[in-house]
Amino acid sequence: MKIELLENKVLFNNGLTKQEIHPFWLRERVSEEKYLDKGTNQRLFDPASLDSQVKIDEAKIKDNFLELKFNDGVNSKIDLDKIASEFSGEDNVIKPIEKIKWDSKLGNVKKFNFSDNLYESKEMHEILVSFYKYGFVIIKNVPTKDNYLVKFANSIGSVRRTNFGEHFNVKSKPDPNDLAYTSLRLSPHTDNPYRNPVPCIQILHCIDNEVEGGYSTLVDGYTVTEDLKKENPDYYNILTEVKVRFQFKDKEVELESWSELIQLDENKNFKQIRFSTRLDYVPILEKKKLDLYYKARKKLSDLYNSQKYRIEFKLMPGDLLMMDNHRSLHGRTSFDASQGNRFLQGCYIDYDSTEGKLRHLKKKFNIDD
Repeated sequence: MKIELLENKVLFNNGLTKQEIHPFWLRERVSEEKYLDKGTNQRLFDPASLDSQVKIDEAKIKDNFLELKFNDGVNSKIDLDKIASEFSGEDNVIKPIEKIKWDSKLGNVKKFNFSDNLYESKEMHEILVSFYKYGFVIIKNVPTKDNYLVKFANSIGSVRRTNFGEHFNVKSKPDPNDLAYTSLRLSPHTDNPYRNPVPCIQILHCIDNEVEGGYSTLVDGYTVTEDLKKENPDYYNILTEVKVRFQFKDKEVELESWSELIQLDENKNFKQIRFSTRLDYVPILEKKKLDLYYKARKKLSDLYNSQKYRIEFKLMPGDLLMMDNHRSLHGRTSFDASQGNRFLQGCYIDYDSTEGKLRHLKKKFNIDD
């Protein structure tokens, strides 16, 4: 890909075709100090108010910059690499991180160690890349005092507050409004499928764990659904087509959202899973279609619950688990609350938090993929 000039026209050459870059498109991207605030990186002019008939009076390429003189009197230098990157039409930070499929044979995924300078370090960049690859990451030795979980989450982005609060305490307690606050086994599920939108990322921080059992479990929904697509396409298709109602009720709130169990993007590729059999209600459909749907849902549930796909581990005090709630299903084994404390703290953040932090760190350390 390269930028070429033909008289006063700027052309983009992708190796197959050449196309002219609209002069107004270039005029919008002037970045000199009198046109762009360096503190906020926001324009000091309103391109929507400009005459769209802007033309280029003079153009030349020098030292990997495109030097332009426009007919409205503005002169500018634009980095050629920045222009070329925009022509890819894709995010060049997050999307290139390839998802790694995994199951119970998953080897020793690197566990990271907390440090006071972690948040602005290259290691934080590595942590976030690993998170996007596997759908989860574990950081050890995170301070357990004074709700440090919230500080950790806010160091990446901003905590997403829900009706459970800024953060929530996962421990067995009387009269719970969710089975998470019991000592019962929790089968693989995604959190809050009844919300619109569903929280993207869940963080769980182990404060205390004195009991036998109570092991954390994880399943890669991406791997499971891709395998289902290959082995049972009819099941896969109906689970990507039928929207079910997810619902949550307690004494103070009633939440509801409709979605497929397997949600695809505009290109029919994996986007998100929602799964919580305690909370879903299948709509009324004609009997033959429901027969297929119920068989498909059972098959998906069997896969999520099978030993083939599940990893199991015990979180110890200071361990922090960050997981992609649109991809990973989590659960736990049962435990005896009379043996001692099992206390985790949790909260949610959204993708813009991790994406924004990753872009910032990549630029800060000039990291090339």
